[in-house]
Amino acid sequence: MSARIALVTGASRGIGRACAVALAEAGYRVAIAARSLDKLEELAGELRGKGAEVFVVELDLASPESIKEAFAKVAKEFGPIAVLVNNAGITKDGLAMRMKKDDWDTVINTNLTGAFLCSQQVLNGMLKERWGRIINISSVVGETGNAGQTNYVASKAGLIGLTKALAKEIASRNVTVNAVAPGFIETDMTAVLSEDLKGKLLEQIPMKRLGQAGDIAEAVKFLASEHAGYITGHVLDVNGGMYM
Repeated sequence: MSARIALVTGASRGIGRACAVALAEAGYRVAIAARSLDKLEELAGELRGKGAEVFVVELDLASPESIKEAFAKVAKEFGPIAVLVNNAGITKDGLAMRMKKDDWDTVINTNLTGAFLCSQQVLNGMLKERWGRIINISSVVGETGNAGQTNYVASKAGLIGLTKALAKEIASRNVTVNAVAPGFIETDMTAVLSEDLKGKLLEQIPMKRLGQAGDIAEAVKFLASEHAGYITGHVLDVNGGMYM
């Protein structure tokens, strides 16, 4: 049997990139999707250098047309998707009383609706095969809330609800749906925080350090594997004890 195909959205940097690397190293054929093709090509070159099979596809989660085209292209030119990692996400922070409707819509459409539409694209194939893994990257703030991020928090909490509802719908066909909720991870997104703010964050984390993108990738790799076949509708917290 040829290796299963895993597709990772938002694979050009941070957590998505780490997930693509971990899955490729675990023997999956990996489709990497994002808006930034040059960064994807760079990652593809790196992975192919290690002997991995990689397929690059442009994907804009804010566009339903782009989602349909990207998934059709992967299915036609690379093969059926067995593992989907819904990782891509954006932030447009601001206080609720002043938040523009556009900033609300863009974040919800990308982070939540985008993940739902991606999942829809793979369901038929997974149900037919009677095997599949959908892994949604949520966030600790989707569980705890966070001031100044009502749109982002609502999208990440929504992903948890989506995970549980979809898991119930398709569990009988041996397709699992789980979420990973990262705490604060060292990525481009957190690199811009001031030292003062980082210090305050660390006070909330019992392990007294930020996580690494690889910590999330390992959790995703586990949930994608045969070892996690009896786990579905679960939210796996990877947050250094920040929320229990």
